[in-house]
Amino acid sequence: MLRKYLRIRFSKGTSLLVPFLLFSVVFLIYLLNTKANLNTVKIKNCYDGDTCTTESGEKIRLACIDAPEIRGKNADPLKAKASRKFINNLLSNKKVTIKRIDTDRYGRTVAEIFIEATNIQKLMVKNGFAKLHRKYSFQCDWTYKMEKVFG
Repeated sequence: MLRKYLRIRFSKGTSLLVPFLLFSVVFLIYLLNTKANLNTVKIKNCYDGDTCTTESGEKIRLACIDAPEIRGKNADPLKAKASRKFINNLLSNKKVTIKRIDTDRYGRTVAEIFIEATNIQKLMVKNGFAKLHRKYSFQCDWTYKMEKVFG
């Protein structure tokens, strides 16, 4: 019905105009939504390899990765401290870009963190300081390729 209306309403010369305009609007909304989710914050410090705190006090859980725990039932303090040292060297007292994804059950912001074009989660996995968190890996576009490489 819509197609019939559009054929009658528009001549053949403008028949591609409507789909082009619709595509353009959808694409623009996508770009604006992506930009809206990117914010610059300053990281105060990181508690462990996958949890950091901003200067404003916001707790950020790095999306799609799982770093060794410092305390608890499954703790591995040596690996956890190495992971924490690595991420603190990268992020402490630095301005970063975050892409907010969700909020976890503890009220932390789940986000991807970037320094310029470098994805910090991806860097953590590549350097052996964290693993992909398979349950939540769908949240990050880069994880598909990493799963192929790291199994």
